[in-house]
This record gives sequence, structure tokens and C-alpha cells, in this order.
Amino acid sequence: MGNIMATFSHSNPAPAADADITPTSTGLLQPAGSALPNQASTPDKIVTTVAPGTPPAAQHAAATGPDADGVARANALSNMEHVVDLADSVVCIADDLHERILQEIASYNGRTMPDAQKALLRALTDNELLLRQYAHALYANATTFVIHDLAQPQHRLMALTAEAAEKIRRIGVIGEVTGLVGGILLLVGSIARGQFSQVGAALEKIQLHNVALKTLKPGSPTKT
Repeated sequence: MGNIMATFSHSNPAPAADADITPTSTGLLQPAGSALPNQASTPDKIVTTVAPGTPPAAQHAAATGPDADGVARANALSNMEHVVDLADSVVCIADDLHERILQEIASYNGRTMPDAQKALLRALTDNELLLRQYAHALYANATTFVIHDLAQPQHRLMALTAEAAEKIRRIGVIGEVTGLVGGILLLVGSIARGQFSQVGAALEKIQLHNVALKTLKPGSPTKT
């Protein structure tokens, strides 16, 4: 247990700017060679950007764009504040995942952890780090990641991520959240890489996993 405890002993790890992210057995990680979270690729939709040094008020106006009836600003990720709110929620999800991993390790109480469980926890820890990297990218490039025509309201996006965090925090069997974590990674990864056409599919995946996990009774992660 000493090695695995060392592996998961960190708290709120700092984003790794140049990490070589490779796939794990869970298939949740970013393939090696893809754009890192802090190296966004060219967006597949045109978004408004502003020059460095532009005052915050002007940045907000450029990011939100004109909309006489306010409809665009109601859509998810349609202004800088929406992007920052999503980054905040991703950090919360990463924090909850980190705590849940530590609870799982502690639940063995000195007993030998099966190799398959060690691999699962290592993979989820890698995904926790990747979530933090993507959140860092969203904070750093909020203006770039504004999407004007996403046909989803911001409140639904935030409700989905909040529900995902609650599921991760309360799930009894930690392996059951891998698909949900994968959906969150698909969402923030698509945004951070500028692949906005994939955002809708990611939201559907998160919704499906949230619904599926509702059928499972929340259980204590502590083993008897």
C-alpha cells in the first residue's frame, strides 16, 4: 500500500503545462500528441477575440457580442463569465474526485488492494490532473472559448456539472464514475481544443451517465 498511497497523496496538484498525456486502460485520457489544454487548437467555429491589454469591460463586450434581446447571453458559454463558471465547476469536480480516491484508498485500512483497483485509481488520478489542466486553460483563455450559438442554456450546463460532482462525491463503487468523468473530460477537452461541434455530444453523454447513476443507491465508500 506504500507505493499507491504515495501516488495519491497529493492535494490539488498544480497544472502540468507540458505533460505527455497518454491513454489508460479506462480510455479516458487525452491521446498523446493531441493539443495540450494550455495549447488550444484553432476553433472549429469563429469566435470573437480581443487584443491583449484591452480593458476588462471592453473584453466582456467583445466576448458577449451584440444581442438586442439578450438571448445569446442566456446560452451556455456565450460570455467570459460563463466560461469561468464552467472552469470553477470543473475544479470542484476534480476536488471531489481527489477526495473520493483518497477515501477509496483509506477504506482498505492496510489490506492489500487488488492490482485492478490500483490501476483504476491511478487512471482516475490521471484524469483528475487532466481536469485541472483543462480548467486552467479555460481560466487563461476565457475569451477565446466563448461560444455564441450553443443551443443549451447556461443553467442546464451548470446543473449537469453540479450533479456530476454530487455523483462522484457520493457513489459507493468508485469504478462506476469512470464514464461520467469521461463525459466531463470530453466536454472541457472539446472546448479547450476549440472543437465546439463536440460540445453538444459531450453534454448528452454527461446527462446519460447522470441519469444512469441515479438508478444506483448512493453508498458509503467505506468498506466493512
